[in-house]
Amino acid sequence: MTEYRKSPERVAQLTDQQYRVTQQDETEPAFANAYWDYKAPGIYVDVVSGEPLFASVDKYDSMTGWPSFTKPLNPDRVVVIPDTSHGMVRIEVRSAGGDSHLGHLFPDGPRDQGGLRYCINSASLRFIPVEDLKQEGYGQYLHLFDAVREDTAET
Repeated sequence: MTEYRKSPERVAQLTDQQYRVTQQDETEPAFANAYWDYKAPGIYVDVVSGEPLFASVDKYDSMTGWPSFTKPLNPDRVVVIPDTSHGMVRIEVRSAGGDSHLGHLFPDGPRDQGGLRYCINSASLRFIPVEDLKQEGYGQYLHLFDAVREDTAET
């Protein structure tokens, strides 16, 4: 089993924005980030540790300007903790292995999919397209995209 961790080498490779978001708990601007309206099939991993976090099949348009997901790939890969910063009471979402700040969890997601909204900063994520999953070591998630891959094969 792969072990996902934060390393000083990887942290040193982060852009300024990735560092501010993942290591200093900042939030990137709404509607001005890489994945808020991105629709390609694949998975999103922690930009620091490579830990698999979310899948495009669980992504939806929350109209908030940030990538939003109904659930994580594996609940053990995310940690939720109370966040009382900025005079608000929220639930922070962090990666379990990399301890990266990802975003926040809200109870206003699609009711028919559990009612949760994982509101995640693009700067904390790296996207891996479905066609690259196997070669990047995430082949165990290919089954999530069987319907997408069958549709592509038929056209």
